[in-house]
Amino acid sequence: MTGEAAAAAAPDPAVRRRVEALWRIEGPRIVAALARVTRDFGLAEDVAQEAVADALTQWPESGVPRNAGAWLTAVAKRKAIDSWRRAEQLDEKYRTMAQGLADEAGVAWEPVEDDVLRLVFTACHPVLSREAQMALTLRVVGGLTAEEIARLFLVPVATVQQRIVRAKKTLAAARVPFEVPEPNEWGDRLGAVLGVVYLMFSEGYSATSGDRWIRPDLANEALRIGRILAGLVPREPEAHALLALMEFQASRFAARTKPDGTPILLADQDRTRWDWGQIRRGRTALARADVLAEALGRGRRSYALQAAIAECHALAPSVDETDWQRIVLLYEVLGRVAPSPVAELNRAVAVSMATGPAAALAIVDRLVSDGALRGGHLLPSVRAELLAQLGRTKEARAEFTTAAGLARNSRTRAVLEARAAEL
Repeated sequence: MTGEAAAAAAPDPAVRRRVEALWRIEGPRIVAALARVTRDFGLAEDVAQEAVADALTQWPESGVPRNAGAWLTAVAKRKAIDSWRRAEQLDEKYRTMAQGLADEAGVAWEPVEDDVLRLVFTACHPVLSREAQMALTLRVVGGLTAEEIARLFLVPVATVQQRIVRAKKTLAAARVPFEVPEPNEWGDRLGAVLGVVYLMFSEGYSATSGDRWIRPDLANEALRIGRILAGLVPREPEAHALLALMEFQASRFAARTKPDGTPILLADQDRTRWDWGQIRRGRTALARADVLAEALGRGRRSYALQAAIAECHALAPSVDETDWQRIVLLYEVLGRVAPSPVAELNRAVAVSMATGPAAALAIVDRLVSDGALRGGHLLPSVRAELLAQLGRTKEARAEFTTAAGLARNSRTRAVLEARAAEL
């Protein structure tokens, strides 16, 4: 049972909301702390979910504990001991864990700072395929549901569920230790680690489902991990480039929604509310990434190119004064370095600003004919905007309506429906 599924079954709405909020923020840390102690990735998540289920049945009667995270952690640890007892595995790790349980629920829970990072490195062990690494980390560390992960990778939900189950069994069978590996072993995992941090942040920056347009808790956790990674691998350009990208994008969070959560699009944002401290940190990280890449004799790669695009937006006084020609060039390079339909769609948006909607529509129509991004709202929503700019109102309205029907996020859907109604 996932934290979200368990919370949905809570008989008390107030308790349900409290559990949802707690699990969204603290769930990965609780699982990470349990994995450090149990040394069993799968068991850690299982007992954490069982503790959540207990909370849903007990807290309506007993009240929510003052330190809810400590309560869940202590209950989950006891469940781990019960699991070992049932399996008749009362060995040294059982006795070691049992010693510290007597009063644990009443003290502040303070997991080791790098527990979540250890969890990421464990989930990204090379014994797993890249697809399994991504799915497992996004599920356990990012707290994403199987449905959300499936939408990120454009695969069936059942495929994601199978990958996660197989990944846990593989880690257990291989007795993978819960630890950050030695530096000479980072090369086998760093690409995957950076990849899942990027996807975590992306989901936090623009939620694919639910009723929130952004998930700052998830994005900020990805940013925290990214900062630690940049410190661990100070000579890795892409670690600093990814950090730069996240700093630039996170700098706009305060201006991206109204107090009630209603989205504010880029053209309407109050840029004085952007976090200029984060923008400066982003520029410093990107400059460091460029220096390191040059020292290694290589050009900008995917994260550095995306960070450079984000920097153009961050420094522009307004949408109209943005250097769209430079952004188009950066997207063209990105398309050669790391081709993807999403990057090409973003290039089309930049082309529409730099050259006009007709040239951009030709790019979008090629994506449509290629079958790219089928089943998602992004392609029809961009096509709708271009058609509207060209005065093809009826077609634009139809595309906005199609996009709204495909959007899984209620806030995004509302924006698209409003655009259709305006035409």
